Amino acid sequence: MNIRRAVEADLEILDAFIRDLAHYERAPESAQATPNQLRQSFFGPSPQVYCDLIETDDGDAAGFAVWFLNYSTWTGTYVIYLEDLFVRPEYRGRGYGKALLVHLARECVSQGYARLQWSVLDWNTPSIDFYESLGAQAQDEWTVYRLSAPALQRVAGSS
Repeated sequence: MNIRRAVEADLEILDAFIRDLAHYERAPESAQATPNQLRQSFFGPSPQVYCDLIETDDGDAAGFAVWFLNYSTWTGTYVIYLEDLFVRPEYRGRGYGKALLVHLARECVSQGYARLQWSVLDWNTPSIDFYESLGAQAQDEWTVYRLSAPALQRVAGSS
């Protein structure tokens, strides 16, 4: 297997992985990003989000990790936030997901980042079991909040 940073020529597979992940997470209608938005976000003049692809020995794209840097005021260091981790069903159980996490953990260690973190849907027990087998710990004392349309628009218009 080979892990490499996605390039603009990978845009089609990146788009497909995002849609496949949305189907897996039971929310296909939520995958609304357009190829042009993805191009700008990942490959524009100042990318703030990154994608690493994992390929089979034959060069077939088996999965991906989408991540960005976050910051911890408590540690005074950056943190990698893993937005998406996806491995095609036919490649699951073969070490591709673990290889992507090892790759990102090594990035954290080599860059002096304090941690690697992500969210997982609470019904996704196969992923939860996998993460816990690596030593990841659920952060149950934190509750995630989100503002999105129309509440986001309403708050933005507040004075």
